Amino acid sequence: MADGDVNPQAYAFAHLTDPHLPLRPGDAPPWMLLGKRITGYLSWTGNRRHIHRPEVLDALIEDIRAQAPDHVAVTGDLANISVAGEFARAGDWLSALGPAAEVTAVPGNHDAYARIAGEKGLDRWAANMRGDGAPDAAVRFPFLRRRGPVAFIGLSTAQPTAPLMAHGTLGEDQIAALDRLLAETAEEGLCRVVMLHHPPAGKGAADWRKGLKDRDAFARVIAERGAELVLHGHIHHWVLSWLAGPGGPVPVLSAASASAADVRGAEPANWNLVRVAGGPGAWRISAETRRLTGDGEFAELRCTDLAPSA
Repeated sequence: MADGDVNPQAYAFAHLTDPHLPLRPGDAPPWMLLGKRITGYLSWTGNRRHIHRPEVLDALIEDIRAQAPDHVAVTGDLANISVAGEFARAGDWLSALGPAAEVTAVPGNHDAYARIAGEKGLDRWAANMRGDGAPDAAVRFPFLRRRGPVAFIGLSTAQPTAPLMAHGTLGEDQIAALDRLLAETAEEGLCRVVMLHHPPAGKGAADWRKGLKDRDAFARVIAERGAELVLHGHIHHWVLSWLAGPGGPVPVLSAASASAADVRGAEPANWNLVRVAGGPGAWRISAETRRLTGDGEFAELRCTDLAPSA
């Protein structure tokens, strides 16, 4: 598919990440600002609130609606310091994006900034992280959602960490289950899209403070089983990286923060409109990146062909 070409028969989905919904004054009473949360709160009040702007996020969501994708994929960091008010508001925000069956989310490190009871925390988004056929109360990672020709496989790298640390981990159980799901969905002839928050390759992947601790184990599974696309966030930059796959390189794609204003050196907000066409062994995948412009609107920045893994 040449740059700029649009296949009207393609399955299209939006990828956005790191919206960092605004932290409100009443969200964090003093007794909650113990341990790591105090550093995050000071970061928000001192700097991040100027970068992550609700009007930018609103404009991005309007642009997504205008493009009318079949599905929306969100790769984490809806919250800032993991307090109950943030999770409730993020659940409402996800509901406003569309029906839970059409909006898939995975958590990021800011969604696990500190430990919080499930019913006040990530359980608020359970409907967006529930695999096909899972009981209503169940949220287990990885999860699998089959949508059209695409298998969305959601992983969690989110875990509470020490102050000033922001790394992620999958763990042996998730990696083993990912191996099984990639094999299963390959047999079904689906286009496998893996979602996680921390980058498994490229920019930031090896950062000892912020990177993915078991990225090598993840890479070994991809090298053995393959995937058609890996989506992540965390680094607040659009980056296209690659991992080795059994039939060729596997694209690893990120985006800037969905709420980032063009201030203080931040990469302005952008999102990816991914189109999937073709079939098993001959998938054709492109990513149209749409970016915040100077007038507060979003417009196409680039259209990138993503080489299939097999």
